[in-house]
Amino acid sequence: MSEINIGIPQDDMHKIADGLKHLLADSYTLYLQTHNFHWNVTGPKFRDLHLMFEEHYNELALAVDEIAERIRTLGVVAPGTYKAFAGLSSIKEVEDIPSADDMVRILTASHETVVRTCRDVLKIAQDADDESTAALVSDRMRIHEKTAWMLRSLL
Repeated sequence: MSEINIGIPQDDMHKIADGLKHLLADSYTLYLQTHNFHWNVTGPKFRDLHLMFEEHYNELALAVDEIAERIRTLGVVAPGTYKAFAGLSSIKEVEDIPSADDMVRILTASHETVVRTCRDVLKIAQDADDESTAALVSDRMRIHEKTAWMLRSLL
């Protein structure tokens, strides 16, 4: 592939891509966590949570693709294995099947974790004058903040 010349220095593109790798790993881990809870939620809130979790994991499925494609746009290989995601993600896997209310608490905390990752990547992108990444990350941050608020409202 030819050298990328989009007005961002090579070193900055790599720093941004490294931050985006963490965001991708957090987002994919949250996707898996949400899908798991969608499949396994029980109790009086089953229908509402089952449908809400489905909305969330569908949105995350689109998000991970967009983040991975931004990494590729910067000329860096996007991680794509469970092992790579586990090493990069700040979100810890849940070993058991928690209660419905605990699922909501766990997902709230996980969305807030993604928000913090977004803030870190946003700073790197802004410092490099990378408006495309900044816009992507800012949009992701807004979505995760709103989702965390909606989940908190259920408790």
